[in-house]
Amino acid sequence: MIQVRGLTKTIITPTHRVDILKGIDLEIPRAQFAAIMGPSGSGKSTLLGLLAGLDSPTSGRIVLDGEDITGLEEDEMALIRGRKIGFVFQSYHLIPTLTAEENVLLPLELSGNSGAAAGRARELLESVGLADRGDHYPVQLSGGEQQRVALARAFAVKPPILLADEPTGNLDSANGQHILELLITLNRREQTTLVLVTHDPQLSEQADRRITLHDGLIVSDE
Repeated sequence: MIQVRGLTKTIITPTHRVDILKGIDLEIPRAQFAAIMGPSGSGKSTLLGLLAGLDSPTSGRIVLDGEDITGLEEDEMALIRGRKIGFVFQSYHLIPTLTAEENVLLPLELSGNSGAAAGRARELLESVGLADRGDHYPVQLSGGEQQRVALARAFAVKPPILLADEPTGNLDSANGQHILELLITLNRREQTTLVLVTHDPQLSEQADRRITLHDGLIVSDE
């Protein structure tokens, strides 16, 4: 599902050169739950951003579900993100002027799947335990509830790939564990390939695979 070859990312300023990723080779098969770990500055979030097409590598190649995304223009990449990639952020990124249901509806409408969108949105909110909160705005929801809405939104178009960047980082341990269980449940049910960046070793132990980065290189793959 995900193939990465010789991936590098370098930032050059007038006074500094920073090599963030130094040559990553990686394959993640369909439906696998892979946790990416490593200390701050190891390149975890940079790698996830490259997989999402939110940034371009300095060199190397990225293939998602058979499509080479390396060097695509933003409008081409946006179409692939709309069809193939769900993203869950640490800080939720819900639209404050939309209700929970409307936030989940948005990617369905943008992808042209508006016909059955309302039913799909309600089904997803029910699957994350928020069937009775669809008409609430983000400000009316707790942090854990907002992250569950973000999770439902990420799965709205049934993406084959879900990328999650510290999705439990702003939550207490109980809510964090609940979000992780929902991620795993949806991953298994939808057969979505899940790549999750985390600092939490207990969380990573529940993954099928643990990939550790250090100083821009993979140092462990278990």
